Amino acid sequence: MTKKSVGILFDRVRWEEKELGRQLEHRGASYDMIDAKSQILPLDASRFSTLPERVLVRCVSFYRGLNVATVYEAHDIETVNSARVLDLCGNKLRTSQILSTHGVPTPKTVVAFSSESAMQAIETIGFPCVLKPIIGSWGRQVVPIRDKETAETIIEMREQQSDSMQTIFYVQEMIKRPPRDIRCVVVGDEVVACVYRYSSPDNWKTNIALGGHTEICKITRELEETVLKTVKIMGSGVLGIDLMEKSSSEFVVHEVNGTVEFKGAQMVSPHSIAGRISEYLVSVDRELGQRIKA
Repeated sequence: MTKKSVGILFDRVRWEEKELGRQLEHRGASYDMIDAKSQILPLDASRFSTLPERVLVRCVSFYRGLNVATVYEAHDIETVNSARVLDLCGNKLRTSQILSTHGVPTPKTVVAFSSESAMQAIETIGFPCVLKPIIGSWGRQVVPIRDKETAETIIEMREQQSDSMQTIFYVQEMIKRPPRDIRCVVVGDEVVACVYRYSSPDNWKTNIALGGHTEICKITRELEETVLKTVKIMGSGVLGIDLMEKSSSEFVVHEVNGTVEFKGAQMVSPHSIAGRISEYLVSVDRELGQRIKA
């Protein structure tokens, strides 16, 4: 059986996965769609000869994608992103810590590990602030805390849940920003798309999945420097860097996405984001890469 050069690992086929497949086909690339939910992976090498040499990890489930990537890498299958990058991006606490340690501007953040200490963490940041889960996407369970009564209610609700993750209280300052944030899609060391994400009229969150919309954002020198410094620290691959504006030339990074969704960005981008990702995925194939350049 001929070994496919590229694989797309998924657990849900969204617009992005379909478009990536179309762009790979357009470039003459041989690729395989791999359903992570059906994977049975022995830890020896008995089945791995039929898998692609390079796999783009697109799982919605953080833990599923991370652990499949871990096994693949142990058997010399390159994953994009790597297990290390996926792990750093998938855990907001780890993201904030490594960026802060290396001098990338981030929102002021305090973490507490019990209901008893949560209020102290919130009061350390001050009102208003934002309480987030350290694992999760699409803005789920991201809550603005504007007063002590709200804080006490949320802490009590979390305390009642039988989930150890709910006892980790990740609290950030609420940045005074325009009603938007910025998403930059980075492939390798190139910013291939940069858009403003505006919240819907009835929601302060800017997630496109929650009804927000996008507009093109000009890539300034200051913005590009912040984004590329973030990529250098987190590790290169295919990343979504989310930032907020503190001023016209000052940005803070509040999230890095290891399996970035880009449908909203594509709606306003002048070139194919999936096309740039596809070119990156097949760049190790010299013959195919020469055909693309031609």
